[in-house]
Amino acid sequence: MKDQSIFELLHTMDQVTNKLIIQWNKSFKESLGISHILVLSHLQVNGKSRPSDIAKNLGITPPSLTNLANKLVSKNLIVRLFDEKDRRNSYLEITDAGIAMVNKAADEGQNLRRNLFEKLSKDERRQLTSIYEKLNHFL
Repeated sequence: MKDQSIFELLHTMDQVTNKLIIQWNKSFKESLGISHILVLSHLQVNGKSRPSDIAKNLGITPPSLTNLANKLVSKNLIVRLFDEKDRRNSYLEITDAGIAMVNKAADEGQNLRRNLFEKLSKDERRQLTSIYEKLNHFL
């Protein structure tokens, strides 16, 4: 077997990620993408947050976060709050419906993960986790 170039390796990793996203979108019937769920999850874990902080934490642009937030607000999954002293400062906060949506997404994610990773042996799952943890440490 010849050595893979970094580009072939990245391409293979991208293919797996893209197929996972496609599977997620097929199975999660709530017309929300993974990015929406990541925003909701951030708010559930961190509480009320400034949009710029969320964007930075998730590695997305502020305009992209605005689009995600607009959809989440329209679905009553988050609310916008304004600083009483300076209305230019806004915050996003998850609602009870948003928490329920995160929980629903987590359940669906568990099913997807179980269906995919049951195809690997216990040792292969351990190796995969170890490899990703090691690579993450260096990035």
